[in-house]
Amino acid sequence: MSGLLALLDDVAGIAKVAAASIDDVAAQAAKAGAKAAGAVIDDAAVTPKYLHGFEAKRELPIIWRIAKGSFKNKLLYLLPAGLLLAEFAPWAISPLLMLGGAYLCFEGAEKVYHVLVPHDQTHVFKEDEPGDPAHLEEKKAAGAIKTDFILSAEIMTISLAAIPDNNIWMEAATLALVGIGITVAVYGSVALIVKADDVGLYAAQNGRLGITRWLGRGLVKAMPSFMKLLTIVGTAAMLWVGGSIVIHGMEELGFGWLGHHIHDWAYAVGHAVPAQYTGFVEWVAKAGMDGVFGLALGFVLIPVATKVLAPMIGAITGKSAAH
Repeated sequence: MSGLLALLDDVAGIAKVAAASIDDVAAQAAKAGAKAAGAVIDDAAVTPKYLHGFEAKRELPIIWRIAKGSFKNKLLYLLPAGLLLAEFAPWAISPLLMLGGAYLCFEGAEKVYHVLVPHDQTHVFKEDEPGDPAHLEEKKAAGAIKTDFILSAEIMTISLAAIPDNNIWMEAATLALVGIGITVAVYGSVALIVKADDVGLYAAQNGRLGITRWLGRGLVKAMPSFMKLLTIVGTAAMLWVGGSIVIHGMEELGFGWLGHHIHDWAYAVGHAVPAQYTGFVEWVAKAGMDGVFGLALGFVLIPVATKVLAPMIGAITGKSAAH
């Protein structure tokens, strides 16, 4: 009997350790996911464009198809690659992060540039030829999954860098939880976004109460403005996160003067307001300066990407790399 009680006590102790480990994984995953906010918002803002032109009944199946591809990208390819990097080449994580941050800056700056200098983009997006809808769906989903791979690589690298040093199983569990949670959040949000106007239209046409019909019409009218707002927030988040990553990477490589100046300036701004607002104002000031740096870096990278890298890629692949 005493042996059984001792065994149960051991089992209870193991359960407590396991529960604590799960709590640690969840806490680390939440912190790591927050660091990847810019790429996450951009992912949610980019995906709906791949659903343009399809019947409403095909939108959710396509989103699910892209989401499955995203799970595969994160869990089968990027998670093992990230763990191998952390184990055998941790020195490469910071440069890779900076590369991903620079990409975010480029993407954000390119969107700002297109707003400031409107131009015809018909050469960028070629209309699909009429044909089999199933083939078109396959093509669009494949394109979305490729774009997701780039954004997922940024998310997983940023998350990996945010995870405290631990055993490989804890890091794997944390990264897996980040990957699953972010994918569910992104594509769940995309599903809600793309179906919101359908829900609003249904409510406006079939609502039994006047307030229901009014809310439905309001939802339909609000969605275009909401999509514009999402794009603005996504662009700002890309520039902020991208600039912050590059600045932090420069500090780790021994070029910390810019980061130190930004910290000092943000501190000064934060302490110029009443004490209860200091933390928030200091954070906003730092995020704003990181974003301005990200925008400047992105503008520098635009001609590099379009005039140097794109022709090189085109020459190697034999395909147009203008986009």
